[in-house]
Amino acid sequence: MSQQYIIYGGELSYFTRKLEAAMIFYGADFEMRVKNPDNAQEIEFRSGTHQVPVLLTPENWMIGDTTPLLQLLDSRFPARKMFPAGPLGVLAQIIEEYFDEWIARTMVHYRWHYEESAVFASEKMSAGNKEAALRIRSWGPRACRATGTESEQQQQQAEAEYMRIMEAIDRQLQETNYMLGDRPTAVDCILLGGLRAHTNMDPTPRRAIAKYERVVKWAQETADQWDGNGELAAFPQSTPFVQFILDEMRNTYVPYVMENANAIAAGAKAFHVEIYGEDVSYLCRPYPEKSRQMINDRISAQLETNEVKSVSNWLREIQLDDCFG
Repeated sequence: MSQQYIIYGGELSYFTRKLEAAMIFYGADFEMRVKNPDNAQEIEFRSGTHQVPVLLTPENWMIGDTTPLLQLLDSRFPARKMFPAGPLGVLAQIIEEYFDEWIARTMVHYRWHYEESAVFASEKMSAGNKEAALRIRSWGPRACRATGTESEQQQQQAEAEYMRIMEAIDRQLQETNYMLGDRPTAVDCILLGGLRAHTNMDPTPRRAIAKYERVVKWAQETADQWDGNGELAAFPQSTPFVQFILDEMRNTYVPYVMENANAIAAGAKAFHVEIYGEDVSYLCRPYPEKSRQMINDRISAQLETNEVKSVSNWLREIQLDDCFG
């Protein structure tokens, strides 16, 4: 049986590049393949999802969803885990969640609200097929509307939030090699996914982040140079980057994900929540709620009793106990 893994996805896919970063960190034998009309039917039938990436394992399994995939791969590459054991793993998954389920909308905005980037991305995705590119571009504004970046205020604030994140990454890289210390975690994987698939790929955001030379170099070169060693900052203090993200998410991601949860429980199709001082409409999305519950499951199923207490106290102190735990 071959020991190689195959990632089916796309070069411009946020989560494909997240998984790619993780496979590099694991030191896994893997290959990237494009999901295309010739293989899409089989991939979707076998994996049960139309989304990318899908990972073909050496056992010939086809599996989607990057967070559970990383947890599976952690069991296969235990010396190079992307989710640390114990309370630190909860912290890492919460920070990863913010980028998976909140900052993803900023990537969508940058790509589809700027014509230069929309043309670039759609033509690259369609391999130069002009008609297919036009169809792809017609989807973009709908995706932006569904994820709450339709208004000019939301667009400006989302970009300002992302620039604050770039500044925080830059500051952290002056202290450690990765965001939680001197070894990578799932947080670094999703950050690299965003940089490599979107903001250092699409022309509009690429110009905006060019001034963060240390971050760009990290994404293009130095992040992949991990030798398997290094320590993570201790729980619960962790790093300045982590503290910055926890402060950011209280006023944006948390109200969004909790209103999404309430709307799903009520059987609604959409909901409103105040973000950046503006009432914003979002389509209900089942996955953020599923993902939030995965964090709660990690707390209840993977921690010792004393660790659960420690995490619960920490969540209360940082005012995230209503959301997790």
